[in-house]
Amino acid sequence: MKGILGKKMGMTQVFTTDGVLIPVTVIAVEPNVVTQIKTKDHEGYDAVQLGFSTKREKLSNKPELGHVQKAKTTPKRFLREIRGVDVSNYQLGDEIKVDIFESGEVVDVTGTSKGKGFQGVIKRHGYARGPMGHGSHHHRKPGSLGSIREKRVMPGKKMSGHMGVETVTIQNLEIVKVDLDNNLLLVKGNVPGPKKSLVIIKSAVKKGDINKKKERDLVSYMEEETPEQPNVVASEETIKTKLEEEKESVDQPKDKVVEAATVDQPKAEDKEQPQEEEQAPVSTEEKPE
Repeated sequence: MKGILGKKMGMTQVFTTDGVLIPVTVIAVEPNVVTQIKTKDHEGYDAVQLGFSTKREKLSNKPELGHVQKAKTTPKRFLREIRGVDVSNYQLGDEIKVDIFESGEVVDVTGTSKGKGFQGVIKRHGYARGPMGHGSHHHRKPGSLGSIREKRVMPGKKMSGHMGVETVTIQNLEIVKVDLDNNLLLVKGNVPGPKKSLVIIKSAVKKGDINKKKERDLVSYMEEETPEQPNVVASEETIKTKLEEEKESVDQPKDKVVEAATVDQPKAEDKEQPQEEEQAPVSTEEKPE
């Protein structure tokens, strides 16, 4: 058995390389500190107390400060126990990070459900409503509350009342990814509680490490680092020479430009003129009849 405390950040979705969409819950897991170790000799059971989310000393009283000073750490907002662990593997003041879990492990996540306020029996217990027409006057009422014999409401009767804010555990959730750089856990499915609420992640009681699932290959949207190519920067000397050449070409007089153009072109006299074909002389003598 192993466990850690975290904060629910919200839900998102990831894709595998096979094109499968997986809805996941993002849990921020800051390093937990072992604030107390309980053994069977002293407390009657083996457990490890973990501290999560640092708070200011001004918000702590003297007993809280004295408790965390034994572990040589700062005051913590949440203190929770993880039972069933091997106490010999922990020492006071140790830090537990997200790397205790691996991708593919199956865990149980415990949290406090969202508060719904005062609700009726239809929403709270799933009762069916009565007829809506023909003047029934029984639409969303709870109905009969007891029998004639008892003449009172029996304990445990499902009635209207406060809904939510209960400790709920979702079992056998798969860890899709462990982000060591950002201290994040991506857990498949939903997790009880609102955003930024405390959750406890522990090894699954029913499955645990025995039925560890295969690690999934996820699509990464991070830009791949390409080797930096050296920037070819022209030196000042080359830039000056180019500018001087451009100025010279602009400042050159037109006569020189015309002469340079005429030198390259052949003269009209040098061109070979086509020889005219010699025509036969026309005789004027009359032919005899």
